[in-house]
Amino acid sequence: MAGLIRQGHFLGAKLRSLRKRNGLTLDELSARCVQIDAGGAPSVSYLSMVETGKRMPSAELLEMLAGIFGKESRWFLDENTEVEITPAQRERGGLAAMPLEPAFLFSHELLQNALPELLSQTGTTGRQFAQLLIRVWQETRHNNFPDIERAAEGCGERQMPLTLEAVVDICKLHGLKIRWFNGDGRKPSGALVRSRFEAPGTVLINERLRSQEERLKYELAFFVGHKILHNGDGAISPHSAAHSGDGETSASPAGMGAQDVLYAWRDFECSFFAGALLCPRIPFRRFLIREAHRVSAHRKLGVTPALVMRRMTAVSPYRHWHFFDAYPPGYLRAVYRGNGIPLPWGNMSLVSDPCPRWAVFRLLQATPAAKPTLQRPESQISVMQDGKRARLYCCHSLRTRDALDEVHVLSVGVDLVPALDAQGFDGESVVAAVADSCRRGGGDGKIPEAAAASILAASQVLNIAWIADALEAPASVICPRSGACPRLPQACA
Repeated sequence: MAGLIRQGHFLGAKLRSLRKRNGLTLDELSARCVQIDAGGAPSVSYLSMVETGKRMPSAELLEMLAGIFGKESRWFLDENTEVEITPAQRERGGLAAMPLEPAFLFSHELLQNALPELLSQTGTTGRQFAQLLIRVWQETRHNNFPDIERAAEGCGERQMPLTLEAVVDICKLHGLKIRWFNGDGRKPSGALVRSRFEAPGTVLINERLRSQEERLKYELAFFVGHKILHNGDGAISPHSAAHSGDGETSASPAGMGAQDVLYAWRDFECSFFAGALLCPRIPFRRFLIREAHRVSAHRKLGVTPALVMRRMTAVSPYRHWHFFDAYPPGYLRAVYRGNGIPLPWGNMSLVSDPCPRWAVFRLLQATPAAKPTLQRPESQISVMQDGKRARLYCCHSLRTRDALDEVHVLSVGVDLVPALDAQGFDGESVVAAVADSCRRGGGDGKIPEAAAASILAASQVLNIAWIADALEAPASVICPRSGACPRLPQACA
């Protein structure tokens, strides 16, 4: 122990810097230690004292902390006095923002008049445009909406999991009555209404959801959000399931309706509220730590895999996530890309030339199974050329069925390069090595051992088990459009 003290002058500062680089709070670091050794794990207060130099960890504790961050114990004790700093913010992917110049042409008054005409001429519905605006707002805020989180936590008192009975009790507490309606009829568009709200306090639920407890809890939580956030004024659209994946938009006229943005924003707010009520931030973060971000653990909470995936992007200390909910043959119902992944398609139209190597498109095109509602997820590491440099992503995707029994694909993923950089690896070199292997393989290639070791080390710090699963399969080159595929021509057939 005396040797540790003599060599550990910078141990606390290094630990603090490393923890912050990986976006962990002291509470989350303590939880990671409990996951490894419940008996020997340090408390939050003890970790704080280690970081401030008031306590020196034992050799066993130091080894535990080093293992969490993929370091050797001696790294904390060497003579290097340089403490790592947080890497610079990476530029976002996708289309570049445009300068609004000359400014007088982009005045509030002119935009008010020009946008409806633009949407009408391009065949874009107001709801589609509003969803695009909300998506960009989510990405700008990294899905961080603390006011909605606080409202949901105040309502549910951070209890997790919530049983159906508990959610029904919350409805009653806030003056909501539940009524059922026959769910066999569909609208002319083919949509099936799952639920709707009648002011001031009646929630109407489709009879079909009686046997779908996970979805039923979400529907009720959604309208609890409407009651709390908007006083149940009824200005909220019905929840529908539609095979096109875009609800009512296929039958909606182009142009901006008076209530399009209001209804779309309220849908988003109430949806976010429902997720925060059923999976409150702090308990759910701890749950993800225990379960190593396995989506299959949704059963333990009694919620849908889609909700678990969406909440991952909102509560994870790692900010570089994306999420897709896609319907065949190529419609997008929801999307989030906080990691800047260039989109192969958007929420406004059906993609005409998808890259078949995207996991989400490959699963959409697969023949659906006869009955299983939830299939075994698939994990994939992909290289995408983004301008002059390549990016490295890992996604976790599964094909499932919605309330209408229609097949759709859920996919959640992360950008690996920031995680590699945070661990001191040369992220660009790792990407180059994987890309070179894929090129030599005609589009797919085995991940080189050195690159795989670096990715595995980063995944262990992130505590995301499905990244390690993806390392067992070849990596794949993907691209925004098949017409610009960098693969060999025969590899795209």
